[in-house]
Amino acid sequence: MLRKLLIGTALASGLAFAAHAEDVKEVQMLHWWTSGGEAAALNVLKQDLAKEGYAWKDVPVAGGGGDAAMTALKAMVAAGNYPTASQMLGYTVLDYAAAGVMGDLTETAKKEGWDKSVPAALQKFSVYDGKWVAAPVNVHSVNWLWINKAVMDKIGGAEPKTFDDFIALLDKAKAAGVTPLALGGQNWQEATMFDSVVLSTGGPEFYKKAMNDLDDASLKSDTMKKSFDNLAKLVTYVDPNFSGRDWNLATAMVIKGDALVQVMGDWAKGEFHAANKTPGTDFLCYRFPGTDGSVIYNSDMFGMFNVPDDRKAAQVALATATLSKSFQSAFNVVKGSVPARTDVPDTDFDACGKKGIADLKKANEGGTLFGSLAQGYGAPPAVANAYKDVVSKFVHGQIKTSDEAVTELVKAIDDAK
Repeated sequence: MLRKLLIGTALASGLAFAAHAEDVKEVQMLHWWTSGGEAAALNVLKQDLAKEGYAWKDVPVAGGGGDAAMTALKAMVAAGNYPTASQMLGYTVLDYAAAGVMGDLTETAKKEGWDKSVPAALQKFSVYDGKWVAAPVNVHSVNWLWINKAVMDKIGGAEPKTFDDFIALLDKAKAAGVTPLALGGQNWQEATMFDSVVLSTGGPEFYKKAMNDLDDASLKSDTMKKSFDNLAKLVTYVDPNFSGRDWNLATAMVIKGDALVQVMGDWAKGEFHAANKTPGTDFLCYRFPGTDGSVIYNSDMFGMFNVPDDRKAAQVALATATLSKSFQSAFNVVKGSVPARTDVPDTDFDACGKKGIADLKKANEGGTLFGSLAQGYGAPPAVANAYKDVVSKFVHGQIKTSDEAVTELVKAIDDAK
């Protein structure tokens, strides 16, 4: 479908920019990093490129899951108006590469040794048909709890090791008159939390079969039904005004002490960082109960498009800066994620960052590094969107029971394949 939409746009793209007589010293970046922590992280890259003499042309499209940004990107590409690069998630990169509109960073990748330093799990999505088409920026993981330490101390809580422990902790917060669980009622947020619930409920092997392999028996299983039951329990601890709330506003509830905990990817830590909060003192970071030892990941990538020759130098500069060790450290310290290179020291990272780096290494070596279905790394976009839709309908009561949810999930995924 994407190929049909984009066919013939390469010529239009060439005509649109053929008028440039010399290299364009400008980087045009489409992204959805619009929260305070995200903007601060992106500023690290802007400053690095400014030192190289490149102006930054921002094309921000708000919406934490990136769906609105991808709609904007599709329109730009269909019009032949390719950005220098776009923030993208795994399967979307591969879709555009299959449509023949991505550039080729292989020469830069060889020069910089990306094949040795970037984990194979990321290369699966940044290399297409033997060519590097995207520069991985980071590795995020979604199976985290972010807890306000003052509230935790007030209620006498301790790190929950099991799902039942987590429910008991939420009950303590509720009894103390604090919103137990901060959540934004948007489908990508709800599905991101459900990723962790499925891993916690079924374990690593089940998660891989159901959420990455899309194994029919696993999707239809009693374990998946129990996962929906556990999700239903969590939703009872959310405040009544959660519908439509942006993820960073849910994070702010925890930062301010209006809520005890948020289940969210480690980009949430960027908000704590922007608010000058310190792990261990102001907030706590734990793996979602029952998932320690496993990492559900996604990675922001800068997909590079097949731009005219006069814009390729800017693209190379962006790619080189993105995967430099200095940028990988500085950016991810601010963003909350961990480096997309395995040879970046953890020296400058806080306690949560050091744990994230160690967890990634352990999961990568132990075979427990899994793509997030909610975040575009578990299955292609059509399947991920079907998954998010069913989970959201269940959270908002449009699907009433876990039995019905499983039936709807299997049907939606089958239709989307």
